[in-house]
Amino acid sequence: MSTMTTPSKPAIQPLSEAEMERLQDLLDALPPPLEPLDISMLDGYLVGVLLQPKAVPAHQWLRPILDSEGRELPPGLQTEPILALCKRRHQQLNRAIAERQWFDPWVFELGDEDGDDEDEFDSDPSEVLLPWVAGFALATEIFPDLMRQEASQLLEPLAAIYRHLDPDDLEDADDLLEEIESLEPAADLEEAVESLVAACLMLADITRPQAQAPRAAPARPGAGRRTPPRPGAAPGGRGPRKPR
Repeated sequence: MSTMTTPSKPAIQPLSEAEMERLQDLLDALPPPLEPLDISMLDGYLVGVLLQPKAVPAHQWLRPILDSEGRELPPGLQTEPILALCKRRHQQLNRAIAERQWFDPWVFELGDEDGDDEDEFDSDPSEVLLPWVAGFALATEIFPDLMRQEASQLLEPLAAIYRHLDPDDLEDADDLLEEIESLEPAADLEEAVESLVAACLMLADITRPQAQAPRAAPARPGAGRRTPPRPGAAPGGRGPRKPR
């Protein structure tokens, strides 16, 4: 008797470090007055897009990556290489979120001009995570359906994400600020990243619920996990947007 096997999903090739650097270079090369996201903001933005309760069409989420103000692109501007790389990262993140699996956020440890880590940031992971969280907040501003879910369910995971923003950006969110103040500070960047990813998967349980039994906690990376290297180009893009 023959048995039927379920075909495995095709592998999604993660972007290599060289491709990440190329993506940053391509974004940096976009002409003014365009204000593209840097790749850390882009990564948080894509997660914010993917956590919407309804799938956002590609033509809607791609434009703010090229210009956070949504301006018209110059005639003849070649954007295909940028969009191809962005779509691959979107696919990788989408699968991780759908399957409630760990993903490594694109966050980059700060360093001085010689490439050495700056000790002054060692105890403040928020300095490292701020661009990623700002990109996430931008997605929730452009696509607000996530923030329209039941507020009591959103409070805990949003606090774990928005704790890395300046409190002035949350001045109209008293409940969220109170929840953030109740959180214990992360011991280090590793712990802060783990909390960030876990919070995103908690939001997925709200906006993209699974039919099967509740998921187990995402598998944590090993002790040797590291954040990706910071691209050589200085990041551009906009600062944090105020969550609504």
